Amino acid sequence: MSINTNAMMGFAPALGWNSWNTFTWDINEQLIRDVADVFVTEGYRDAGYEYIVIDDCWSLKERDADGNLVVDPAKFPSGMKALADYIHDKGLKFGMYSCVGTHTCAGYPGSFEHEFQDAALFAEWGVDYLKYDYCFKPRHISGELLYKRMSLALKNCGRNILFSACNWGEDNVYEWIRESGAHMYRSTGDIRDNWNSVKELALSQLGKQSYTGSFCHNDMDMLIVGMYGGSNNDFIGSIGGCNDIEYKTHFSLWSMMGSPLMIGCDVRKANQVTKDILLNPDLLAINQDAEARGAYRIKPEPQWFHTDDVFMLVKVLTDGDLAIGFFNLSDSQRELSLQFWDMGLPYASGYSLSLYDCWEHKELGVFRERYAPVVAAHDCLVVRAKLVK
Repeated sequence: MSINTNAMMGFAPALGWNSWNTFTWDINEQLIRDVADVFVTEGYRDAGYEYIVIDDCWSLKERDADGNLVVDPAKFPSGMKALADYIHDKGLKFGMYSCVGTHTCAGYPGSFEHEFQDAALFAEWGVDYLKYDYCFKPRHISGELLYKRMSLALKNCGRNILFSACNWGEDNVYEWIRESGAHMYRSTGDIRDNWNSVKELALSQLGKQSYTGSFCHNDMDMLIVGMYGGSNNDFIGSIGGCNDIEYKTHFSLWSMMGSPLMIGCDVRKANQVTKDILLNPDLLAINQDAEARGAYRIKPEPQWFHTDDVFMLVKVLTDGDLAIGFFNLSDSQRELSLQFWDMGLPYASGYSLSLYDCWEHKELGVFRERYAPVVAAHDCLVVRAKLVK
C-alpha cells in the first residue's frame, strides 16, 4: 500500500501562528478571525503556514458542573466550534492550549485528571492542534506519565489532533518524548523578544541534532520575527525587540535546526521585511525537507575562531543537496572558513559545490575544497549546496 507521508500529521515541523508572544491574555475571536484572514490574503497559507493557535486565557476560571472547560463568553461569544469552522473554511487548521497541571500558567483550569474529557471536548470543537504546557504539575506525578496520558487521550478522541508537548526541556525530555506520542516538544525555556534570548536558545540546542525528526520535532519556541518589542507582556519584551538582521538570523537558525515555525508577531501589521523573512521559500523548503534531519555543527577554521558563537550548521537534504548556514552570533565581523572535507567531500573526489544564496536568491558560483564568507555581527548566510563535477 502506498502512503503519502507528506500529508501525515507531524511528518514535517508545524507551521503556523500562536497568540501568546504578542497578545498573551488579550485575545478574542475577532483577533483570531482576522489572523486567519491575513493568512489567506497575505500568502502565509500558500507558503505552508496552516495552524492558527489560541494560547492561554481562553476559558473561564472554573469548570462547569459536569467538569467541562467553559469558553469565556466575553472573549469568544460565538464559541470555539464556530471559530474552528471559520478557520477550517479558510483552508487552515485550528489549535488550542491546555496544561498538564491543575491550572494553566495563567491560572485557568488545567487538564490534570481531565485528560480524556478535555480531549473529547477539543475533538467536538474541531481542534487540530493542542499545545500542552507544564505549569502547576502535582509534584508526586512525573511529567513523562502526564504527557503519555494526554497523548493516549488525543489518539483516542475520534479526531486527528497534533500534540505539541511544552515542558520547556525539563525532566530529560529528550530521553522519553518520542515514545510518548508527541508530534513536537519544547526543548527550551520561553523565548523573549531580544537578541540574547535568541542566541541562548540556539546555543542550548547545538549538539542535540539527533533528538529531532519526523513525527517528533524539537520545538525551540515560537518565533519573535517582526515583533519589534510589540508584546503586551514586559517579560517577553514590550520595548525595542530585535533588528531585522537579528530576526533574519533567528529565522535561519530555527529553519536550519528543524524547529516548528510558529509566528508570534501581529501579522495584521507585519511590514514587508517581516513578510520577506517569514515567507522566504528557500528557508521554508529547508525547514520542511521530507527527511527532517537535524543540522550538525562545524566550527570554522582557523583554530582561534573556535568559539561557541561562530559556527556553521549543515543539514543533509532529501535530494542530496546540503543546506549550510554560516552563523556569526558574536558582536564583531568574522570570516567563517568552511573546509568541504568536514562535510564528507574530499578534494580527491573531483566534486565541487555549486552554492545558491537562500536570502539573496541568487547563485554564488562553484567552489572547490573551501568557502569562506565574511559575515557581519549577528548576521548569517544560508546557502544550498549542490555537488557538481
